[in-house]
Amino acid sequence: MLKKIFYVLLALFIVAQFFHSKRNKSEGDQPNNIGKVYTVPDDVKSILTKACFDCHSNNTRYIWYCYVQPVDWWTNKHITEGKRGLNFDEFASKSPRYQYNKLGDVKELIEKGEMPINSYLWIHKDAKLTTEEKNKIYAWTESIREEMKAKYPIDSLLRKRKPQPQ
Repeated sequence: MLKKIFYVLLALFIVAQFFHSKRNKSEGDQPNNIGKVYTVPDDVKSILTKACFDCHSNNTRYIWYCYVQPVDWWTNKHITEGKRGLNFDEFASKSPRYQYNKLGDVKELIEKGEMPINSYLWIHKDAKLTTEEKNKIYAWTESIREEMKAKYPIDSLLRKRKPQPQ
């Protein structure tokens, strides 16, 4: 009986290898990239590339294990969720309120240790941010937010608060 179960699972594993997710790869210049509207210093871009862009841009660096099912499906789910939360390649197409608040979220999630996510860090050891790298990201996001505050009325940037139930 165990042998039959093993063969069925093996067959399912082999068949699954023929079904892959669409790759998160875009060719050429990304017209709505954050760098089109805000300065992204080279050192910050380097940090974002190694720790953020695989899930938060339109271009993921795929490693060999991403071509094996079910890892491919799992990886694609993370990328889809990551891009839904923040996509640096679509950043310029968003409203100033969205941009301002997402930059605040970047700092907050890094401070809390929620980004990069642990499952990404298991394989991508280089994505673990040093204190110096975190401080560079914090300074960069804050400089953009200050630039935005000088350009837009503050009430147009802040999230609208949901009324509290009484």
